[in-house]
Amino acid sequence: MADLKDFAEQLVNLTVKEVNELADILKEEYGIEPAAAAVAVAAGGGAAEGGEAAEEQTEFDVILKAAGGSKLAVVKLVKELTGLGLKDAKDIVDSAPKAVKEGVSKDEAEGIKKSLEEAGAEVELK
Repeated sequence: MADLKDFAEQLVNLTVKEVNELADILKEEYGIEPAAAAVAVAAGGGAAEGGEAAEEQTEFDVILKAAGGSKLAVVKLVKELTGLGLKDAKDIVDSAPKAVKEGVSKDEAEGIKKSLEEAGAEVELK
């Protein structure tokens, strides 16, 4: 039982890069194909829509729309970005669409969005 807890702890502490390497190893050496990652390309340019350019938005909410194919990587990243525990981060990912961060600057919101999309998640800024 202790070995499984240690193994689980190692999995939870993997970086996004390590998770991707693990997926490659599972696929190439063991024939286990990870679920196909969802295309996380946001439609549109991210600029204010509807001609509301007169008043520029200063605070943004980062909304996780879907975890995509690499759920474990997304959970770990949400955990790191929010400072929450593993269970709380998993609950956010499982209850998508859900706000990951609210009321953050445009630069921070775009950075979080980029990180989550690189991990395979679908993300929206509001």
